[in-house]
Amino acid sequence: MIFFADLHIHIGRASQGEPVKITASPKLTLQGILAECLKRKGIQIAGIVDAASPPVIRDIQELMAQDKLVNLPGGGLSYLGQVTLFLGAEVELAGPNGGSAHFLAYTASVAAMKELSDFLTKAITNISLSSQRAHLEIAQVHEFVTGELNGIFLPAHAFTPFKSVYGNCVRHLAEIGVEFPALELGLSADTNLADRLPELGGLCFLSNSDAHSLPKIAREYNALELVKPDFTHFRKALEGDSDNRLLANYGLDPRLGKYHRTYCLDCDSVVAAKPPVDHCHRAANHRVVVGVLDRITIIAGAKEPIHPPCRPPYIHQVPLEFIPGVGPKTLGRLLSAFGTEMDIIHGTSLAELAEVVGSQVAESIVAAREGRLGISVGGGGHYGRIQSSR
Repeated sequence: MIFFADLHIHIGRASQGEPVKITASPKLTLQGILAECLKRKGIQIAGIVDAASPPVIRDIQELMAQDKLVNLPGGGLSYLGQVTLFLGAEVELAGPNGGSAHFLAYTASVAAMKELSDFLTKAITNISLSSQRAHLEIAQVHEFVTGELNGIFLPAHAFTPFKSVYGNCVRHLAEIGVEFPALELGLSADTNLADRLPELGGLCFLSNSDAHSLPKIAREYNALELVKPDFTHFRKALEGDSDNRLLANYGLDPRLGKYHRTYCLDCDSVVAAKPPVDHCHRAANHRVVVGVLDRITIIAGAKEPIHPPCRPPYIHQVPLEFIPGVGPKTLGRLLSAFGTEMDIIHGTSLAELAEVVGSQVAESIVAAREGRLGISVGGGGHYGRIQSSR
């Protein structure tokens, strides 16, 4: 069966109001995320990355006591028999050459996540808050997660300028000193960019939302073909099993990402020049945030992407909230008519859409689906923008 999976969703607040991810919306509660995935997004596998927080563990256990979350034999939890929940923790760790990066650790059970929480508590100032710096070596956490807990450990948003392995720590992944089964691309990169680095040819690529609000869930996601939607079969998909596969990555055109091109903070604009760009051309002393495209070009040079035979397609997709004319009311009409955002994006015709929202908005949705929308490139923490149909 085919399942849509977004495996990087943050918790803003626990059920009793405790802050978890400070920069995330307070509406991002565990119950809110599960309901959003089920009723609006059409996501069948959701990964929360703040599950090491004790208040979040408490919320999980409360839903289990109500039989709303049930342990799956193969790992993970089933929400009302319709959405699988994977438990993850985002942790900041120091790189080998200075800088630090975020990593994602996933476990198969609440008991294993509780062990990870206890392990990290000794090295984190406040374990209740998400994405905190742990005073541990990357190899230590990797060994504990993959060895002691039989979990999955991988780099988060691997190319973004801040808190990522390539953007902030190393030029080559081997410098980290451990092996990973997969790598999360991040919003400003895609397969064509990442496969310019031959060293990544043996890794699976994941595209996840890194959602800090409910609407941002599933702005990037994965299509998985799994025998069962559980942790064991997801792991098999990352390992290259023929019966469990990553079928496709769905995500933003990288130009829409917040860090795609180098951005001058003093000029307050993208540095418009052929990559790689690592400084402002107007003044050498201006402060810049080096973009993902520019960073990859610095490392890879002029190399074209080489896709390994097993690499699934990366399908550029514009989230509905990015599309001109699709505001909250229009989205509400679409959801009432067609079910979930996945249904709207993947399964509705131009004629069906036009009956509900009119021909202009319908054409914009289909143009986004077919890659016919103009894009103003993003950088420096500013998303790119949709311009018009072309």
